[in-house]
Amino acid sequence: MPQSESTLLELPYGRTVQRAVVPAGYDVTFIAPCEVPPADDPLAVVEAALASPIGHVRLADFRGAESAAIAINDKTRPVPHAQLLPPLLRELEALGISHERITLVIATGTHPVMPPEEYSMILPPEIIARYPIVCHDALDDASLVALGTTKRGTPVFINRHYMASDLRLVIGNVEPHQFMGFSGGVKSAAIGLAGKVTVNHNHALMTDDHARLGAYGKNPARQDVEEIGARIRVDFALNAVLNGQKQIVEAFAGDPVALMQVAMPRVTEIFQVPVAAPFDLLITSPGGHPKDINLYQSQKALAHAALITRPGGGIILCAACPEGTGSTSYETWLHEGRFTSHEAVIEQFQSEGFRVGPHKAFQISRDAVGRQVWLISEMPPAFVSSLLLQAAPDLQHALEAALADLPVGARIGVMPAANATIPALLNSGD
Repeated sequence: MPQSESTLLELPYGRTVQRAVVPAGYDVTFIAPCEVPPADDPLAVVEAALASPIGHVRLADFRGAESAAIAINDKTRPVPHAQLLPPLLRELEALGISHERITLVIATGTHPVMPPEEYSMILPPEIIARYPIVCHDALDDASLVALGTTKRGTPVFINRHYMASDLRLVIGNVEPHQFMGFSGGVKSAAIGLAGKVTVNHNHALMTDDHARLGAYGKNPARQDVEEIGARIRVDFALNAVLNGQKQIVEAFAGDPVALMQVAMPRVTEIFQVPVAAPFDLLITSPGGHPKDINLYQSQKALAHAALITRPGGGIILCAACPEGTGSTSYETWLHEGRFTSHEAVIEQFQSEGFRVGPHKAFQISRDAVGRQVWLISEMPPAFVSSLLLQAAPDLQHALEAALADLPVGARIGVMPAANATIPALLNSGD
């Protein structure tokens, strides 16, 4: 129902917010996860999860192991390592594994390698000082070992340091994922520590109709990840569920596959939001730093927004992107092609076949085609235009441009934490 008064909007933007006022007369709806309070004592929650692991696995089962490797997420993920790692590291040392033999492997996937001076962005100084740290490089073939091919044809190449350890663990968050269904479980190792050819083949499965947000059992991309995890033999997982303020709500530990079965319903309960009908305009944000650290990550908000935006409608994306696109291969492919339309991007990508990097251009064009998309970011306007997006200086200017094409009474959706929101369109036929 159209609001009789103006509506103030505040959307996360980097480490700040973008604000705008929607005039009276428009039907404004907020689509956001449930407000869930954080755990009173997050360290105690993590310790309790480790003490009562899910599935038929206990850390005590690995007594006698001489080395351990833990896949941890890079700077693009808001994983609370400072709360998850200390209890786990204490448990590993209690098994008799010396701290020099416990390696933290930063799971970058095909993201840029993090230099040592950036480790403090994701890890406390006391952990950096005590434990060996290795950053994965998906392009360094010498640092990978081959583990065969999955039944879906994915060649499995995984980080050599990780595979050399007696005990292999993963840490991360369980949250919605645009085509994996959910993050968490073995994914930090199966994708985060994989070679580019592995990621490329797995991610090509995203074009399958079952590879979608919130889907798991019939999702070929996610099930391929589970098979990769089994080939790696990921022994133990420790995962958190965070609220909208990136605070720990719950923690789960144990067998990675069994953990997912318990965590996914809880994530769906918190993050799935029913939507009655598609919107004329969707105003969205990935959720602020680090989810909008670059366009590569921020694209997920556009994908989630497109699910509930009508054809011909508009999307405003607030994403700071202080590190630009986050993918030189995406930029190079797009600019070398000198594309003038989203249709041309889609046609060229499909004719060439799937490639990680260019796939980001395909995803953006898939969701932007037939719609107007404004991007508020720190990137230069001319550069944004070269990405086939409309640059706007701030949210208020973008909103005014969008409203100029909409009638009074139009339906406007606002999704301030899109990367962690599962918008479920009612009567969609799924």
